[in-house]
Amino acid sequence: MKTNVLKSGILFALMLISSLVQSQTDNRKITLDDVLKSRKFSARGFSGAQPLKDGEHFCQVKKDSLNVYEYKTGKYVSTLVTSEELIPEGDTVPLPVYGYQFSPDESKILFAKDEEAIYRWSSKAFYYVFDITTRRLTPVSDKGKQRLAVISPDGTKIAYVRDNNLFMKELPVPTQTAPSEETQITFDGKMNEIINGAPDWVYEEEFGFAQAFCWSPDSKKIAYYRFDETRVKEYTLDYYGEIYPEQYKYKYPKPGEDNSLVNIFITNLVTGDLLKVDIGEETDIYIPRIKWTENPEILALYRLNRHQNKLDLLFADAATGKTHVTYSEENKYYIEINDDWTFLKNGKQFIISSEKDGYMHLYLYNMDGSPVCQITKGNWEVTGFLGVDEEKQLVYAVTTMNSPMDRSLVSVSLDGKKLNVLTPGPGTHSVSVTPGFRYFIDSYSDINTPPVVTIYDRKWKPVREVENNEKLKTTITESGFGKTDFFSFTTDDGITLNGWMLKPAGFDPARKYPVLVTIYGGPGSQTVLNKWGAVSSWDQLLAQNGIIMVSIDNRGTGGRGEEFKKCTYLELGKYETIDQIEGAKYLGSLPFVDKDRIGMWGWSFGGYLTLSSLTKGADWFSMGVAVAPVTNWKYYDNIYTERFMRTPKENESGYEDNSPINHAAALKGKLLMIHGMADDNVHPQNSYDFVTALVAADKQFEQQLYPNSNHGIYTGKNTTFHLYSRMTGFILKNLRAGE
Repeated sequence: MKTNVLKSGILFALMLISSLVQSQTDNRKITLDDVLKSRKFSARGFSGAQPLKDGEHFCQVKKDSLNVYEYKTGKYVSTLVTSEELIPEGDTVPLPVYGYQFSPDESKILFAKDEEAIYRWSSKAFYYVFDITTRRLTPVSDKGKQRLAVISPDGTKIAYVRDNNLFMKELPVPTQTAPSEETQITFDGKMNEIINGAPDWVYEEEFGFAQAFCWSPDSKKIAYYRFDETRVKEYTLDYYGEIYPEQYKYKYPKPGEDNSLVNIFITNLVTGDLLKVDIGEETDIYIPRIKWTENPEILALYRLNRHQNKLDLLFADAATGKTHVTYSEENKYYIEINDDWTFLKNGKQFIISSEKDGYMHLYLYNMDGSPVCQITKGNWEVTGFLGVDEEKQLVYAVTTMNSPMDRSLVSVSLDGKKLNVLTPGPGTHSVSVTPGFRYFIDSYSDINTPPVVTIYDRKWKPVREVENNEKLKTTITESGFGKTDFFSFTTDDGITLNGWMLKPAGFDPARKYPVLVTIYGGPGSQTVLNKWGAVSSWDQLLAQNGIIMVSIDNRGTGGRGEEFKKCTYLELGKYETIDQIEGAKYLGSLPFVDKDRIGMWGWSFGGYLTLSSLTKGADWFSMGVAVAPVTNWKYYDNIYTERFMRTPKENESGYEDNSPINHAAALKGKLLMIHGMADDNVHPQNSYDFVTALVAADKQFEQQLYPNSNHGIYTGKNTTFHLYSRMTGFILKNLRAGE
C-alpha cells in the first residue's frame, strides 16, 4: 500500500514537472487560433492608400471618414467625407466608407451598400454617388442592385449593368433638384442567354476581368461586350438549408465544348448611334481585352484564336466599326494575356509585353504597328510593368534580374539603351507608383523578414519609412518562428529545381523527421519566392509540431523563361508530377529525413498535383491532403485547359494519361480529400469521380465536404477554422505516426 502511494506520488510529481515544462513550451507554440482567428501574425503595410491624381497626396479610410494625407510627410490634409454625410435619404445607417471609388476627375466618389459577390471578381450592390463640391449623396438607381457602376472620365455620367443589360445615367448638376432618368442602352439581356457589359463566367475567371465595357476618353461613347451564351452548356450546383435544395444553373464551357458568341459594340451617347465592331468572320475566337487609345475615335481590341497561340491587336474606327490589324504574334505553345499594353500620351506609340524572345519583356511600337525597339532584354523576366514616365522617357518594371525567387525594380530608358537596377540584392520588392511618377511605394521583404514599407521620390531617394513591422518581428520571435532556407537539387532529367525548407524548432540532425511538401505548381505560378508570406504561419505551426515543411517549384512554374514554363504543353501534370516525385526522392536521401513519412498537400492545381503524386509516385509519398482538386482536365473550363492541352479530341492521351482518376488503383498512402459542394470553379464532380475510382479499386480514404462553399471554402460560420483543424489533425496523425 505504501509502495503504491509512493509510486503515485512520484508519478504525480513527474506529471506536474512535465506539465510545467509543456506549459513553458506551449507559451512559444503557435495555435490554430493564432493562425486563423487573431491577427497577431498579420504584417502591416500601406493598405487602403489610394493615390490622388496630383501624385502628392493619397486617401485613406480612418474610422468614420475618408481623409487626405501627404505622401512626403504623412501629415493629414483634409477630410473628404464623413460617415454622417453618407446616410441615404430615409435611412439611419451610413454607407460603408471602405471600398470607395473616385471618378476619373476626382469630383465624385462612388460608394456601395449591401455588396453581394457573384463569382471571383464580380459583385452587385446598391451604389451611391457623393459629389464632393455639393456634398450631395445620390443613389445610382432605385430599380435593383447594379453591377460595375463606373463614372465617366468627365464626371458627368455613370454607366452600370443590371439584369444583364447596360444602362447610363446623367449625374445631377448643382442646380438640379429632380433625379435624372436612366437611359437603357441594351434590351436583350437575359440570365444564361445574353449578357451586355459584363463577362460570362469563363471570361471573368480566365481573362481576369469583371467590367466588360469602357468609357471613351471624351465621355461621349461606351464600348461594350455582348455575350450570347445560348449554346453554352449549363452546370448545376445545389445549395442546402431548406427542405428542398436550391439549384443554381449557370453556363460553364468545358474543353471542346461551345463558347459564348462574343461581339463588341460602340454606342454614341451624343448621336444615339449604335454600331457593331468588325472583329472578323471567325466566331470561335476570344476577345480578351478592349481598350480606348488616347484618341477617342480609336478603340483597341485583342483578338485571340481558340488555340490561344495567335494574337492580333486590332484598331477600330469608332465612327464606322471597321478594323485593321496593327500587330500580330504567334507562338508555338500559347500566348497569355495581361494588362501591360499601354498607349503613350503622345498618341504615336504603344508598349506591349511578349515572350517572343523566350522571356517576358517589353517592346515599343509605333501606332502603325512598325517596331521601334525591345525595351528590356536578357535571360530574366519582367513580372510587373509599372508604366512609362514620358517626361523622363523612362520605363519602370519589376523583374527577376537577381534570381527567379527575387523581385527587383528597374528603370529603363524608353529606347532600351540604358537600364538601372534600383533595388539590387536578394528579396522581393513590391512596388507601386503615384501619378506623374512623383513617388514610389516600396514594400520590401524576404522569406524570413516581414515587410518594410518605404516611400521614395522619383530620383529613388528615400522620403520616409511608412512601416517596419517591428512589433510583428518581436511577435514571431516570441512565438518561436523557425528560419526558412532555400535549396536546389538536380533531377534525373538534369533539371535544377528550387525549393525552400523550414525545419522544426530544436532541429536535431541525428533524428529522422517527417516531411510535408506544400505545393501549387500550376502554369506560371511560384511558391518558392524570397518574400514574406511564402511560408505561412500554418507552416510554422506544423514545423513546431515536428514536421519539416518544404515547397518545390516544378517545371511549368514561372520566373525562369518560356521553355521552363511551357515544356508542359499538351501534357499538363506530367512533368510537374515527375519533378515532385524527384523532390521526394531527393528529400528521402537526406540523412535527417524519414523517407517513409513524406506527405504532400495542395489546393486546386496543388490538389491535383497531390493526387497525381500520391498515385504515380505512390512509393514515395505516404500521405496527402487534396483540397478542391481537378481530377480530369475534361472537367475544367475550356479557356484555361485548352490553352495548355488543346481539346480532348486533339489530345486524348494527354488528358487520359494525366488524370489521377486513371491511376487511382496505385494509391498506397493515406488520403484526405476536401471539396466545397458549391464550387463553381473546380466542380465537386472532380472529387466525386475520383471517389468512384478509389471505391472501384478498393482503396480506403477520408473525405470532407462543405455544403454551400465555393472554391475558397469559407462560406458559413467557422468553416475556415474547421477546414484547417481537419487538415492539421490528419497531417499530424499520419505523418507523426510511430514516433
